[in-house]
Amino acid sequence: MQGWRISMEDAHAAVLDLYAKYTTPKDTPSEPDKRLAFFGVYDGHGGDKVALFAGENLHKIVAKQDSFAKGDIEQALKDGFLATDRAILEDPKYEEEVSGCTAASEELNTNWTAVSPCLTGYKANAGDSRSVLGVKGRAKPLSFDHKPQNEGEKARISAAGGFVDFGRVNGNLALSRAIGDFEFKKSPELSPEQQIVTAYPDVTVHELSDDDEFLVIACDGIWDCQTSQAVVEFVRRGIAAKQDLYRICENMMDNCLASNSETGGVGCDNMTMTIIGLLNGRTKEEWYNQIAERVANAEFRGPGIRNQFEENPDDYEVDNDRARGFSVRSGRIILLGDGTELIPEQNDEELFDQTEEDRDLPRQAQHESPDSARKEREGTPGPQSRADAPKSDEASASISETPSTAAKSASGGSSESTEQSTTS
Repeated sequence: MQGWRISMEDAHAAVLDLYAKYTTPKDTPSEPDKRLAFFGVYDGHGGDKVALFAGENLHKIVAKQDSFAKGDIEQALKDGFLATDRAILEDPKYEEEVSGCTAASEELNTNWTAVSPCLTGYKANAGDSRSVLGVKGRAKPLSFDHKPQNEGEKARISAAGGFVDFGRVNGNLALSRAIGDFEFKKSPELSPEQQIVTAYPDVTVHELSDDDEFLVIACDGIWDCQTSQAVVEFVRRGIAAKQDLYRICENMMDNCLASNSETGGVGCDNMTMTIIGLLNGRTKEEWYNQIAERVANAEFRGPGIRNQFEENPDDYEVDNDRARGFSVRSGRIILLGDGTELIPEQNDEELFDQTEEDRDLPRQAQHESPDSARKEREGTPGPQSRADAPKSDEASASISETPSTAAKSASGGSSESTEQSTTS
């Protein structure tokens, strides 16, 4: 979704079988049932060229790394991010392009056995696009936002001759790692990892289990409006209501979109969101039913999603860091300046009103924005909706089979292992 911005600067990628599409047979792992899927969200700033280049090429560049052929996916992601940065710098077409993008990419390495499937996830992140895993209703972060005020980031910036002012690199850039932004990478005596701003990613390896239900990758246009836990809960309820994943993405973005452009930027940004369903050997129907059963049994219930922009006027000072406080269904959540969530000490029972919770599921099933409301919004100046976006940025869904990786788009297909939906 373009939001209130004058242009759409996000990009995304989804490749269901990286080995089959971008490697030669001799480079493919010897195990015939080994598959590697790649999902990425790229948030451009100051222009869309770098984000579009990364969305089209980063996964291809990762697949060309020597470490990828050797099966070292973690190192291949690190090498691939830096190689993508170099490719942009050396391309004459991008000579005038000094802006960048923040990248979050996820590789799912599927090892299928006859008894129980096991997924290993590799998460690479450079910037403030974020990846969050839904674990039986609880949000588990697989990345942390690279903000200049983080101690480790601030130390690298200072060592490279830069400074942090008002939470920005050299008083300018609001994040400390990105592909592009070459004006902050001009120290020839320093390695790419040591520059004021670096494209070097943090890589997280997570062994997925049956408790892991889905993965959300989104740009900061979503995370500036909602907490990780709120997003996981929203997605989970949509799944329990048997909504399509692309529809859940649309509903979330509609929920985050500001009603006007006077909200200080919150809810006005471009938004891109990907949901990857972790079927773990189940069919799509079985996956939906299992999550619906878990929600009905209330195995875990978080604080709930807040209505957009019902922010309290008072601020909170926590650990000398400016924080925003806002009400949730019961209790409070405080967002620190670096995006950290601080939830007051309450047990799960205190965070929920059971009566209100039981009303939420059927209500969310009817949450889809009426066509008339969308048309009215799209016909007036202000936020640009999905209808205005280029066709390539519209919602798409793809599903991989087991053990093959036949992809399904919105036009048809079948599902066995992983369902994915991306909406911009």
